[in-house]
Parts: sequence; C-alpha cells; structure tokens
Amino acid sequence: MATTTDKTLRMVFRNQDGNNVTITLDNPRNNLTAAEIEMAMDLVIARNVFTSSGGDLVTKQDIRVINSTTDDLFDPPA
Repeated sequence: MATTTDKTLRMVFRNQDGNNVTITLDNPRNNLTAAEIEMAMDLVIARNVFTSSGGDLVTKQDIRVINSTTDDLFDPPA
C-alpha cells in the first residue's frame, strides 16, 4: 500500500470552431510561473504547432495545475 502524488499542467485553448482543446503535461516543474505558461501557449498559437478537428488553435482559454493524491488501500497477495 502506498500514497502517490501526481501533478499535471492543463492548458486549454479555443480552436477556430469555438471549441475547447486541452493539452496536458505530466509533472511540470515546481517553480513554473503563469507567465511562462502563457508565453508557451502564445508560441503554440503563433507557430501553429497543433491543429484540431475544429481547426487551428486561436486563443488561450484556461491554465490549471492539478495536484492529485492517490491512496492505494489494498495490495493483493502475490
């Protein structure tokens, strides 16, 4: 039995059709700032790095860092 903690960066963009497109990155560095993330998102949009079924990514919609803790309460016998 163990407890694990995970951290995920979730960047949400809006595409040409007006739909949200989410890009997630596991284990972002601890001292990452909102300004750095916004700058990276601006580059993704400006350089047209990704596209979606609803067209190119055109604006930033949201940024979240999600921390989750999992408590594994049972380990089956070997």
